[in-house]
Amino acid sequence: MKFWIYIVFFSISFGNFSGFSQNEIKLVASDTVTKTIDPLRPAKAAFFSALLPGAGQAYNKKYWKIPLVYGAIGTGVYSYAWNQKKYKSYRDAYKQRLLLGENSTDPYQGILSDSRLIDAQKFHQRNRDLSLLVTAGLYILNIIDANVDAHLQQFNVNGKLTVRPEIQQNEFTYKQNLGLTLNYNF
Repeated sequence: MKFWIYIVFFSISFGNFSGFSQNEIKLVASDTVTKTIDPLRPAKAAFFSALLPGAGQAYNKKYWKIPLVYGAIGTGVYSYAWNQKKYKSYRDAYKQRLLLGENSTDPYQGILSDSRLIDAQKFHQRNRDLSLLVTAGLYILNIIDANVDAHLQQFNVNGKLTVRPEIQQNEFTYKQNLGLTLNYNF
């Protein structure tokens, strides 16, 4: 009976060391990044960027991208407005010529023929529509950039995963073979 008491006493005392210390020891590798991941961060960045272009970039703390966003979208809006103005100018001149004939006082009288006015209208109408498409594409690209950037900020990058070029010599032809190696260390 005394033998069992000694075994129980030693297993409790020395088995899990809980009787001596309440502190835990954690070992963490020096290249391991321990930060919390917010799964809604990319969605928030995209939402902010959809509400106000550049707001998603500000949310991601990529402030240098904001002037690029406004420059790109502003250029598209300016191009749309300029082409719309020129289109209306040529259209109004053509309408005035159709209505008044030779008595027309349009600014292109004697400079452009009727067919050239029609061509100018088509040219500026096409460029106006193209400007609208490009501006919409840049707006969508702004949203995608904010979303992807928020995803990449949470991506864990450490020395365990490497991609590097590798050059090997072919044993039969003695030519060099190029390739990429992907290494993952456990």
